[in-house]
Amino acid sequence: MILNHVGAGFRYLDTGRPDPNDGIRVFLPHFYRRRVSLPCPAAFHGVHLESKCEKRRSICTADELHRVPVSNSGWNLALWRYLPSPKAPMRNHPLLLLSGVATNAIGYDLSPDSSFARYMSAQGFDTWTLEVRGAGLSTHGDNLEEDPAISGGKNSASSSRTLGFSNLGASLDTEGTQLERGAPEVVAKFEELRQTTNLMDIFTRIFDRVQDILEGQQLLNYPERFTANLEEFQKQLELVAKHEWDFDHYLEEDVPAAMEYIKAQCQPRDGKLLAIGHSMGGILLYAMLSRSGFDGQDPRLASAVTLASSLDYTPSRSSLKFLLPLAKPAQALNVPVIPVGPLMATAYPFANFPPYMLSWLKSQISAQDMMNQKLFDRLVLNNFCTVPSKLLLQLTTAFQKGGLRDRNGTFYYKDHLGKSKVPVLAVAGDQDLICPPEAVYETAKLFPKDLVTYKVFGEPGGPHYGHYDLVGSHLVYPCITEFLIQHDMP
Repeated sequence: MILNHVGAGFRYLDTGRPDPNDGIRVFLPHFYRRRVSLPCPAAFHGVHLESKCEKRRSICTADELHRVPVSNSGWNLALWRYLPSPKAPMRNHPLLLLSGVATNAIGYDLSPDSSFARYMSAQGFDTWTLEVRGAGLSTHGDNLEEDPAISGGKNSASSSRTLGFSNLGASLDTEGTQLERGAPEVVAKFEELRQTTNLMDIFTRIFDRVQDILEGQQLLNYPERFTANLEEFQKQLELVAKHEWDFDHYLEEDVPAAMEYIKAQCQPRDGKLLAIGHSMGGILLYAMLSRSGFDGQDPRLASAVTLASSLDYTPSRSSLKFLLPLAKPAQALNVPVIPVGPLMATAYPFANFPPYMLSWLKSQISAQDMMNQKLFDRLVLNNFCTVPSKLLLQLTTAFQKGGLRDRNGTFYYKDHLGKSKVPVLAVAGDQDLICPPEAVYETAKLFPKDLVTYKVFGEPGGPHYGHYDLVGSHLVYPCITEFLIQHDMP
């Protein structure tokens, strides 16, 4: 049953599961003009604000790049800041954007004409996109200089064979031999890295074969981007060797550190933020609201918008279920990282050029005819990172009975959403294969009915919306903006 159409491009959808007594709330747009405090200088010891130098310009396209240290971790998180337009109404709260798993901030800012972050800043929101540990321009240690592994490939060699990955494997073999009599956990870590370096050889062989198979095709800057992804993989291997992390690290350390920093910069009168999360970013917001409800604490959010997110995928037809069998072998083989970036770069030419062997991958990201090819290329080749296996293994609990749980397996994040007092807009795409509407609804229905609004974008005759289209389509933006403005109370 299709309920009332509300604006162009989205509709309410009955997934077949909701209780008809639940109802779906429709909000009315109310616009306010309220003033906020002007940004203040960095208020945290050790915080580093980087100017938009020419070297960074091709990477960070925001107005400012901020570094936020995470206590007792050695991590410096990257925050991309988009200053509010002086022509727009002034808002009461800054806006935090959280990205999906294994992605960086580029997804929110693909181009000047297709930028979720720029759109929000043009509406008057002081907009901040967080890159969690291990993603994008976030770094570990004290070195905040330009990292060639994330330079977009401009200075990279055109062949992955010039990167010296064999030296990395040889180095690991040598160091592992030297540590055979050392602590068992150290030796085990080097054994894990030996397993993972085998992937490097596989990727370089694939790269050379791809060039042979697709000889003569127009591959844009594919060789440079492929090489850059492998460089990032090498960097992440070395980081994970010393510093593994999971979903709870993001939830308990990274996001709180970023929120405190943004509040210190913007000084909202009530000490709260607005937040939008896509995919895993929305899962983080759900988990925050659950934890705060359980602890009886204020999450310091004025409102939250989740895009294509769920804590429980068990009743859905998510395409990710087919990837679950891969998680167990990764765990059994002690592979410490999942090279999402190199994997996407490897698959890219087979999805976009004849003989189109992996053309089905495109529908996992975007619905047909929804994304410009150049933007799709930029998203696939620049937006994905390498992540620890521990992170993905924890996220797979969202496909098990009870939904996502903490690293100990004892706290089920969806169990306490009913205690939340934060208004939530839960958005789904009608052709999202990764997080279908029924998965989004499965979490949205757990909130108090007067605080949650559930929307499905897509029409029977089109347009249709895939997983990333909720971030990439301008038709979605006004709906989100109206919800944020409605709850932007001082």
